[in-house]
Amino acid sequence: MNPPLPEPVVVVATESDAAAMVEVVHAAFGARPPIDPPSTADQETAETIAAALRRGGGIVATVGDRPAGAILVGSTSEDVATFARVSVHPDFQRHGIASAMIAAAEDLAALQGHTRVDLFAREEFAELIAYWGHRGYAVARLAPHGVVLSKPLPTALRLVDAAATTELGRRLADVVRPGDLLVLSGELGAGKTTLTQGLGHGLGVTGPVISPTFVLSRVHATPTGRPTLVHVDAYRLGSAVELDDLDLDASAPTSVTVVEWGRGLVEQSWDDRLEVDLVHDPEGGRLALLRPVGPRWADVDLASLDPQTPAYAEASGA
Repeated sequence: MNPPLPEPVVVVATESDAAAMVEVVHAAFGARPPIDPPSTADQETAETIAAALRRGGGIVATVGDRPAGAILVGSTSEDVATFARVSVHPDFQRHGIASAMIAAAEDLAALQGHTRVDLFAREEFAELIAYWGHRGYAVARLAPHGVVLSKPLPTALRLVDAAATTELGRRLADVVRPGDLLVLSGELGAGKTTLTQGLGHGLGVTGPVISPTFVLSRVHATPTGRPTLVHVDAYRLGSAVELDDLDLDASAPTSVTVVEWGRGLVEQSWDDRLEVDLVHDPEGGRLALLRPVGPRWADVDLASLDPQTPAYAEASGA
């Protein structure tokens, strides 16, 4: 029996990763069936990869001390990012590395200010096109020998301080409606409860909104006509079954449900949701990455929630 693999490490690539990335690209594309015309991936060198990283960026994955995956992030315009040379080394396929890299690449492209990502897929690889489809990518147009797949990127909002995080929550209160689910992710102290407090304030909840860490969930009443706020902390829950035991289905139709640490637990039960990731901003403070999932959020202008718009700046005295 083979020993389990070490946990993959997925990070933003630097030029020093170019040699490792080209090793992965050559191995991954070399293991694919022959196609006509052939891929140009075998022409990549450490120098061409480094140049691509300088122009745009990329993601690299390692397992132990071995390179395991690579993605190059480029752009065709200010709004549109591109992914290229999406590769997982054959020794490490089917371990979730591709999914982790794609999520990281989408975040990177969003932080660069792009609103959509395009990528090219060869027509010979129907299973690969289906894989991207399961990740939310749709065929945007036909291209020679394949298709261009496209997906909207998360909306990145800068949170300069706790007051901005609270204001984002308050603005969310203006767009949520009964039945909505918000899934909040981020390390301890990232501002998940602070954002929920802003949401509660915007909804007009009665009483303080505090983290339900030890009671798992709290229900906050609101004035007539506003949805109830159900606040869940799933940090101590080990499975979706344990989350189901909270009977959130019973309250969902009349409530806005917020689940902290809910990623990986809610997806099977909720087709429509807004995922909010709170991450470090390289320029200081934090960033909120807003990912709409499902038709409910398709037409919501998430960029309008930006706490750095004049309305917030004036209110805060900035």
